[in-house]
Amino acid sequence: MQKNPDFQLKSYDYELPEERIAQQPADKRDQSRLLVLDRDTGKRTIASFHDLKQFLPEGALLVANNSRVIPARIFGSKPTGGKVEFLLLTPLPLIETREEDGWKTARVEGLLRASKTPKPGTRITFSNQFSLTAEEQGHFGRWAVDLKWRGDLEELFTSMGHLPLPPYIKRPDTPEDAERYQTVYSNTDKIGSVAAPTAGLHFTPELRTELADAGFEWAEVTLYVGYGTFSPVRCEDIRRHQMHHEYIEVSAETAAAIRRAKAEGRPVVAVGTTSARTLEGMYRELAEVGEFSGETDIFIMPGYRFRVVDCLLTNFHLPESSLIIMVSALAGRKTILDAYGFALENGFRFFSYGDAMLIRQGAGERPAKQE
Repeated sequence: MQKNPDFQLKSYDYELPEERIAQQPADKRDQSRLLVLDRDTGKRTIASFHDLKQFLPEGALLVANNSRVIPARIFGSKPTGGKVEFLLLTPLPLIETREEDGWKTARVEGLLRASKTPKPGTRITFSNQFSLTAEEQGHFGRWAVDLKWRGDLEELFTSMGHLPLPPYIKRPDTPEDAERYQTVYSNTDKIGSVAAPTAGLHFTPELRTELADAGFEWAEVTLYVGYGTFSPVRCEDIRRHQMHHEYIEVSAETAAAIRRAKAEGRPVVAVGTTSARTLEGMYRELAEVGEFSGETDIFIMPGYRFRVVDCLLTNFHLPESSLIIMVSALAGRKTILDAYGFALENGFRFFSYGDAMLIRQGAGERPAKQE
């Protein structure tokens, strides 16, 4: 019996020359390139991101992820003097803090990296005001650790930490990354992501004003991007993949904007896969569009019926990743792989600091409706 290629992991592989992985952002955010893909016909158009408004459906509602990346990578030392790197994975708003004698403590999850793996009980010191104790080792370098600190935890990470650039960016973070690896609309109250919602990196304040003046509505959600976004799918049959959990928030105001757009027949454009995951995860939990906060582990693969998202603005994703599988669910696997091949032939740059793609409806498609 022939297997359905849509469910075979190897069907989402493609050859990507290393030099096509963007190591630096474009000189200006909105000067990155844009590949416009009509998902029903497969038609492809090359443009500049600055010209986005020419390709958005009339009256579209754009929904963006306003989470902010924390400088979550911090370096300390063991009592022996050995150096240790710690990457915080628990979003700051979800950390439950206890306080005693002026010291604060919290159990969090993170990655520990050292020349010799720490033993449970090992204390790692970052400063005389900040340390952790390694408690329980999990899979793939994950640890449960107990943080101990004085003062404000966010300020400690901001002053001592480094931005956790993706593993495929083969260089240390720089002061420029502190600005360019954040969206211009990231909310300082929503700090805690360990990766940027990269489709949003192309927007400038000026472009957002142009879009508003042209009649495009804007709404925001929050998804704290976890390190699981870089985790490969390891199951040959993707239906067996266990998706990671991420914390999401949809406000009452955003839910109302979506319901209004749907009622008026205006399409919803998710700015990035994290926004798409938030909206579809919310709908899976509520069976309607509404205010929601909590975790989602939704895994969107071919065969999935989108309930909220009509169009998707996204970057180009890793081979055999959950993200290329998600965009294939929206536009079709072969259509996506053909578009990726076209992008490679035409010099597009891939991944976080790379170029963008707008997957839009064809002329004959109607926005998704809720029952």
